[in-house]
Amino acid sequence: MKLSDAKVLITGGSSGIGYETARQLKNHGAQVVICGRNRERLEKSAHELGVHFFRADVAIEKDVEDLVAFTVKTLGGFNTLINNAAHGYFSMLTEIDTQRFNELLATNVTGAMLVARETAKHFIANNYGNIVNISSTAGKAGFAGGTAYVASKFALAGMTECWRAELRKHNIRVMLVNPSEVQTNFAQNSGREPKEFNPTKLQATEVAHTILSMLQLNDVGFITEATIWATNPK
Repeated sequence: MKLSDAKVLITGGSSGIGYETARQLKNHGAQVVICGRNRERLEKSAHELGVHFFRADVAIEKDVEDLVAFTVKTLGGFNTLINNAAHGYFSMLTEIDTQRFNELLATNVTGAMLVARETAKHFIANNYGNIVNISSTAGKAGFAGGTAYVASKFALAGMTECWRAELRKHNIRVMLVNPSEVQTNFAQNSGREPKEFNPTKLQATEVAHTILSMLQLNDVGFITEATIWATNPK
């Protein structure tokens, strides 16, 4: 697709990968709506980027319905979803907090499904669309302390395959992106200690570049999945 023709909804768009993807898309002439839960941060980011915004919690069904309706109205329809909203929670199995576990799944799994579901209705009606699910290398292999987050990303990978099987006949491309560690505020937001910047590790820029490259492929084909690793992290 031509990025100048893209009309894009990005969930979790006020920071990190979502913010950088919105910035790069806007620079290529795309129309963009970002959403997030924190209104103050969302408004600030939208102003900086020059894009539209809508405050929504993707774990709340009514919020998602309103978000997609707003996007359709504001952009005159849309053709691309970057399904990015997610957060982390890390704990050893014997210490997992049930409430935090369920809250993570509500956002990372149910939320992703809700946004994709409402988006797919619009895309099917138009017989065209692109869905890019932002997963993680945690959706490829587990690790100690990762039960909640890993479970959510394995689930997203599985849902992606189901949606792809259902939607290809409607000219809808469903793609998955698996970044390894990306230097954003993700770790701090999940309760981990912030780390010093490391120039040998990935930044949101590389992930956004990958997303745009996948979208730019001629619509006759699509890249089902891309995994991004730092070349030589120190």
